[in-house]
Amino acid sequence: MKQSEYKELHSKAVEIRKMTLRSITNVGKGHIGGTMSLCEVMSVLYFKYMNVRPEDPLWEDRDRFVLSKGHAGPVVYGALVLKGFLSPDELKTMNRFGSRLPSHCDRKLTKGIDMSTGSLGQGISTAVGMALGAKLDKRPCFIYTIIGDGESQEGQVWEAAMLAGSRRLDNLIAFTDYNKLQIDGYTGDVNDLEPLDKKWEAFGWHVQSIDGHDIKAIDYAIDMARKTKGKPSMILLNTSKGKGVGFAENRAESHSMNITEEMCAQAMAQIEAGEG
Repeated sequence: MKQSEYKELHSKAVEIRKMTLRSITNVGKGHIGGTMSLCEVMSVLYFKYMNVRPEDPLWEDRDRFVLSKGHAGPVVYGALVLKGFLSPDELKTMNRFGSRLPSHCDRKLTKGIDMSTGSLGQGISTAVGMALGAKLDKRPCFIYTIIGDGESQEGQVWEAAMLAGSRRLDNLIAFTDYNKLQIDGYTGDVNDLEPLDKKWEAFGWHVQSIDGHDIKAIDYAIDMARKTKGKPSMILLNTSKGKGVGFAENRAESHSMNITEEMCAQAMAQIEAGEG
């Protein structure tokens, strides 16, 4: 990756983080922890790899994205604004009465959303179905999906994993937001996932484990996943819940929390200070 490309993707991640924080603050409460941990991967996906057309959002050969951990919807809206699917003014309406931007993604309401999500485990299942359908239709698209680590305790996730592995869906690239925290505390205390990489490998997946905030590492991992043949890919993103926002970072209670204007201003200053 050239330094100029890195700077552009880093800049996009910073903007996504700012817009996500601002939109949640406008509501006064939201899922700040699990959105802030995804800003870097959303930047790399939407501004390097995702083959989509904002002017034709239902283009049949487009790549698809499914946010299986649907409560992180605000971070997707930030990416869609920067990509040109949504207007910045529309972001101000998020989660308000009559808005087309609910906190959990809804494909019937929002341009650029490929799947309604929120019930944990169902998003990755539909992503597997999309990948299988694309194979049957011989379409050249990739299907990308992000699941949570708490979500990975759902049995449905592993049913989907088994089918994808058995059908050798190499057009499916999944990510786990592995920030090690869920609503009830540390995943290791609630229901330990380790060894998570070996579990996915046992289901027939190609697995990579990386720093989920390192843009160059994310870029390399996606490139390797796209080149892998005969297996679906899982990229374990080792992240920090609430990344970049001091009052939320690495705190289980940031799964969903109240946010004041004062808290937002402080966090914005922290994000801007870390832009270099």
